[in-house]
Amino acid sequence: MDLKLAGKRVLVTGGSKGIGRACAQAFAAEGAEVMIAARNPAAASEFRGKAVDLSQRGAAEALAAWAGELDILVNNAGAIPGGDLLKVDEETWRRAWDLKVFGYINLTRQIYAGMKARRRGVIVNIIGAAGEKMDAGYLAGSTGNAGLMAFTRALGGASHADGVRVLGINPGPVATDRLTSLYRQRAQARLGDAARYRELFAGMSFGRPAQPDEIAWAVAFLASERSAYTSGCIVTIDGGLAARSA
Repeated sequence: MDLKLAGKRVLVTGGSKGIGRACAQAFAAEGAEVMIAARNPAAASEFRGKAVDLSQRGAAEALAAWAGELDILVNNAGAIPGGDLLKVDEETWRRAWDLKVFGYINLTRQIYAGMKARRRGVIVNIIGAAGEKMDAGYLAGSTGNAGLMAFTRALGGASHADGVRVLGINPGPVATDRLTSLYRQRAQARLGDAARYRELFAGMSFGRPAQPDEIAWAVAFLASERSAYTSGCIVTIDGGLAARSA
């Protein structure tokens, strides 16, 4: 299927690895002009990249100026650490939200203004299934993701008036370096052998986490003209996990 993305200008944040890199590769495969932003963009040297820390004041403005006119923005940068209310202190909580929550909001504000002026554009927020399947052991992440879900739905419900679409994707567990590291730690603690981490995937849907490209191609489709009536919604890709426990 031709997604009609050829020549579209796309910016993917957190684009040097994992879901972000897979998104950049999917858009590039469809002929889009792809740029990435990351703390280490050289890790994905096939794309034009800018080193940036979106948790810092002024970073969103600088990145938007560097990227120029965009057809598609994929907000993906940021990972919020796990822990319950007593484990995650205020500094950690604020630092994580400055990157993922306020990073998404601030960059969206900058890019949305140009899209509104041109009356076209798509913004896709990669959020996380913890925003709908609340977890007290991932309190800062669940709360932050729920906030980004509300932000996405509220903005995407009104953005049609400006010719812009805003939507989100909530991935469940995805086979990234971060997830592998986490499960190796769990396997060491529970099984006494980090190398047995794949055994802990047994409770996941289909007995495995998603692959990054299984998220990325959904992002590319939803951002394309093939999904031109999609806005203000969140698509959950977790193998049915949320539905199972609803």
